[in-house]
Amino acid sequence: MIPFFSYFSFSFSFSFSSLIFILIFSRPIFSVRITPDQVTVITVDSTNTHNATWHEFTRFLDAGKGSHVSGMSELKKYFKRFGYLPFIANFTDIFDTQLESAVILYQTKLGLPVTGKLDTDTISTIISPRCGVSDTDHHRIHATKHFTYFYGKPRWARTSPVTLTYAFSPYDMINYIGLSDIKVVFKRAFSRWASVIPVNFAEIEEYESADIRIGFYHRDHGDGEPFDGVLGVLAHAFSPENGRFHLDAAETWAVDFDKVKSKVAVDLESVATHEIGHVLGLAHTSVKEAVMYPSLSPRTKKVDLKIDDVEGVQALYGSNPNFRFSSLIESENSSNHGIALKTISSIWTISLVVVVLILFFSP
Repeated sequence: MIPFFSYFSFSFSFSFSSLIFILIFSRPIFSVRITPDQVTVITVDSTNTHNATWHEFTRFLDAGKGSHVSGMSELKKYFKRFGYLPFIANFTDIFDTQLESAVILYQTKLGLPVTGKLDTDTISTIISPRCGVSDTDHHRIHATKHFTYFYGKPRWARTSPVTLTYAFSPYDMINYIGLSDIKVVFKRAFSRWASVIPVNFAEIEEYESADIRIGFYHRDHGDGEPFDGVLGVLAHAFSPENGRFHLDAAETWAVDFDKVKSKVAVDLESVATHEIGHVLGLAHTSVKEAVMYPSLSPRTKKVDLKIDDVEGVQALYGSNPNFRFSSLIESENSSNHGIALKTISSIWTISLVVVVLILFFSP
């Protein structure tokens, strides 16, 4: 998610002497209420005339039922677009009961604190770039799991061994990344899914006859799901056995962040891996760490399948005989252990800051 910064959000890599200097010459603040203008928003490069889609929704921070804020009708259109509100002819700027229900459903489905208000976590998620596939009208298989499927649980019905072909549009591509580099990225993305299910993927040249057809498109491109320019919706793909896989050509796509400095650069491999999940039949999950979570912040890479992703797709196709769940569990436990250590370290550092503040400012 796009980070939110308060008065004391700073790097903890300072030396202790630097920390003391900051404490002496800074005004101590122990409770900060985040206001809309403090929400960090990534806008597009100055060479582009558009702002990041949805960033104006930060003005609704802390709004709840009964609030009247100019422009809230646009937020209602957002919720309608992703399946949280039914069609209403005239959206108003009032935070009504329907919007409250939509917010609660949104928070529940995306694993956010369920408050019914447009709190910090909710606004942060709303303004994040995301997949264009709706979050609702899907089938949740297990109450204890988070993965979901498209309605009817569609899958590719093929005789074993299953091989799905894919091809790139000969006309609808981007020209600032070499086709060979794009193909390498997609080959890696397909191989991740192939490593956990008994399905192979093979690139072919014949675009029209391929099972999966990949292309980059601008705005309205004829499938009823128009793109919206920089950020906002990044891509969308259709459920089996449709095979259409569309990416927004307006994005600044990147295969190497070291070579692309744009603040709105989007990792092509991360989006490709996510959309392949849709092509296979997976819908969105509420597990934020999973590949199938709907949002992805700029300059963020998320390509490794998590347990939730794997369990979901294996329920559709079975397991690759060479896949071992134990290795994935071990990898996730190792990753979680590292996160836990960083959290403990941060807690100790914050505690040190508080102690120093108390000692310094005590009479």
